[in-house]
Amino acid sequence: MTRSPRTLSLLLAATLAPALSAQAPERPAAPTEEATIQRFRAHAAPRPVAPQAPLSTEERNTIRRFKETKSSVVYVSAIAPGIDLRTHDITKVPQGQGTGFVWDEWGHIVTNHHIITVDEQGKRLGDVDEVEITLANGKTYKGRVIGYSFAYDIAVLQAFAPLPAMRPIPIGSSRNLQVGQSVMAIGNPFGLDHSLSKGVISALGREIGTDYSTRITDAIQTDAAVNPGNSGGPLLDSGGRLIGMNTAIAAATGASVGIGFAIPVDTLNRVVPRLIAQRFLVPERMGFDTLNAAVALKTFGIQRGLVVSQVDPDTPAGQAGIRPLKLDGQGGILALGDILLAYQGRPIESNGQLMAMLELEPPADEVVFDVLREGQVIQVKLQLKPAKKALPASI
Repeated sequence: MTRSPRTLSLLLAATLAPALSAQAPERPAAPTEEATIQRFRAHAAPRPVAPQAPLSTEERNTIRRFKETKSSVVYVSAIAPGIDLRTHDITKVPQGQGTGFVWDEWGHIVTNHHIITVDEQGKRLGDVDEVEITLANGKTYKGRVIGYSFAYDIAVLQAFAPLPAMRPIPIGSSRNLQVGQSVMAIGNPFGLDHSLSKGVISALGREIGTDYSTRITDAIQTDAAVNPGNSGGPLLDSGGRLIGMNTAIAAATGASVGIGFAIPVDTLNRVVPRLIAQRFLVPERMGFDTLNAAVALKTFGIQRGLVVSQVDPDTPAGQAGIRPLKLDGQGGILALGDILLAYQGRPIESNGQLMAMLELEPPADEVVFDVLREGQVIQVKLQLKPAKKALPASI
């Protein structure tokens, strides 16, 4: 019987298949994960260091300016007296932290006023008198608040540190700044001391609000990272000169989004010497004291205006008939006196806001207060300029 070539091919393949399969080598099994790990462990060794490229001129300048300025930047902790709940002893309670910088060789430190403010549930209770100032070398010294401005959010501290350690930052000018020029910010964001950030001037002539319904004009806007804790720190130009004090950020999150604001150095150079010399910017004394707004709210439920607590007789307030609280022999309150509702037609929201208004607009010879007295709103005029004494007639 004759077979076709196709049939012969199939018979030959069937005959040779078992022999060929017996001669073919078996493929090795894939390595396990553990075997792979152990094999590669044998290659563990330090990586070779790649050659370092030379620092750019800009980098070298930044490093140099930071090293020059670091010792002039301090960490500020506001301290208020408190009660130790365990021992009932008077103790020191930290209130706020921020940054400051050395202003002159006499140990004056400049920072933001809001760093030394004590508040409770958003209500200002007052300002601390004592601070702790930590230098770049880690040593901490006592400091005292010797001057402050509500309107400009500036405070001056006296550091009781060795004067050789007080190295002031060279002063620049904010008059000739240009949008786009490089700036550096040094501060203690989130408590991370002496942190450097870099950016440019994003805009000039901005206005920023304070906690006392005033606005700081000619502020510098920068995209250098400014976070909580940077307040009170210096803003420097590329030459290492002071051109501003970092003060505020525009962020709902409370952290940097590339929009920070600094008080211009020309404002600092005008205000700080006056604060050092006379503590306040308001030279005129009207002659009355008021309760803190938070205390008035807690004690009397007063939500609007300032409660007059004390009046000195031989002052404009005393002569105008401003009435203080009525007290008994033991200092207990018998009755409310006057409540100051407005100054020169503008509502009074807090002690600080009234002070801020007086700082920005020095009082005229005569000022007018809207006063709530015995359920009636009246206007009381204070004569701030002393009356001229009559001269004797010539004979």
